[in-house]
Amino acid sequence: MKGAPRHAGLLEGEVRVVNLGLRSFADSIRAAGGAAVHVDWRPPAGGDVELARILESLEDENGSGWREPIASANAAALERLLAAEPRVIGIGRADAVIPRMDAETVLHAGPPVAWEDMCGPMRGAVIGGLLYEELAASAEEAAELAASGRIRFAPCHEHQAVGPMAGVITASMPVWIVENGAFGNRAFATLNEGLGKVLRYGAYSEEVVVRLVWMREVLAPLLAKALRAHGPLDLRSLLAQALQMGDEGHNRNRAATSLFIRELAPHLVRLTARRDDVARVFEFLNGNDHFTLNLSMPAAKCALDAAAEAPGSSLVTVMARNGTEFGVRLAGTGARWFTAPAPRVDGLYFPGYGPQDAAPDIGDSAITETGGYGGFAMAAAPAIVQFVGGSPERALETTRRMAKITLGESPVYRIPALGFRGTPTGIDALRVVETGILPAINTGIAHKDPGVGMIGAGLVTPPFECFAQAVQALAQTLDTRKE
Repeated sequence: MKGAPRHAGLLEGEVRVVNLGLRSFADSIRAAGGAAVHVDWRPPAGGDVELARILESLEDENGSGWREPIASANAAALERLLAAEPRVIGIGRADAVIPRMDAETVLHAGPPVAWEDMCGPMRGAVIGGLLYEELAASAEEAAELAASGRIRFAPCHEHQAVGPMAGVITASMPVWIVENGAFGNRAFATLNEGLGKVLRYGAYSEEVVVRLVWMREVLAPLLAKALRAHGPLDLRSLLAQALQMGDEGHNRNRAATSLFIRELAPHLVRLTARRDDVARVFEFLNGNDHFTLNLSMPAAKCALDAAAEAPGSSLVTVMARNGTEFGVRLAGTGARWFTAPAPRVDGLYFPGYGPQDAAPDIGDSAITETGGYGGFAMAAAPAIVQFVGGSPERALETTRRMAKITLGESPVYRIPALGFRGTPTGIDALRVVETGILPAINTGIAHKDPGVGMIGAGLVTPPFECFAQAVQALAQTLDTRKE
């Protein structure tokens, strides 16, 4: 028709769209019956011009990878990470086996934080830890002691340890001793209490303390004896099997816990011990599907510690949260923390609770994602979405997306749903900043107030700022070495 707009008829046929940017635009088109392909594109370096220049300066001459010193350092760090052989060799008292641990030291999750800056659940866990150690007779006395300056607070990560959620470790707590058979270094973690009103979620009622005492006096000694009879327990093999049975090693540990029970059961029943004590140990293990979380965490920790301290490497060796800040460390920058405010978790809540009740993200358990499983292996555990939200399709997509920011794949941890491909392993801070794709973490949610406990679970991503700071520091380190 003469004079008709040039775009006339454009929308009369089938609509086919390539969408860049917000995924919701593509979802809306599909919902209306159109065809849409979503392209996961973001401006390099989050649109930060100076950061983009830093990335460009770190590229090789062809722009096809990172400069040779970075590439070589990353290859060496990844090789050590993938070669790790984590195994449980025993259970010990925290102040007897954890370096620089004593009666006045309380370890916690995440980067360093002072008492006055701690979030509610971490304060609750500290109070519970001091009550458990009988350093205070009431919650009020424990809070006064914590604020007095007589207690030294330090991150678990700075003592070769890791702790889920609040991550509190005190002197007399029993801890797993996990050794890296390939390199000889060790990592430590407490025994898992279960879900609900537990210390790691900030609960400190009498039932919490009584349970912790039972774990110290009965559970730990019996497990230690059974483990001695069994011999070192190969965690790499256990996790590899669990991933092929529907676990992902962070928030779904049912298969791993079952495998653990099978390994130790014959040795437990042969112990010279009270039948009621042995029976209660089995009841506790059977009722705690998360029990092996506290083994998968130090397994990743000792693997990543072996890969740390690699000058020039952009490998992420720590992602950890204290409920106030999120912290990241790189192999190429050593023990230095790069922090930003801890984000909120997008998740599913128990009846009666909602986002308004939740504390910010907290815990050292993101060491599982840092080590190449957890949220990075969600494709192996589609049922995890019933606990943390999302869909089975999103679980598959998450694992595929994580491959874009990692240095390689695990030769051991494989995913049936992806044709037995290895899990994406070795987060590259440079690729995170370059692509804008943030590591996927699934996690529990603690109530914002001390003493309440767990109220849900969900998904979260770290602040981009942590990785931006880390990349800037790494670039400065490389410039200094060049000079």
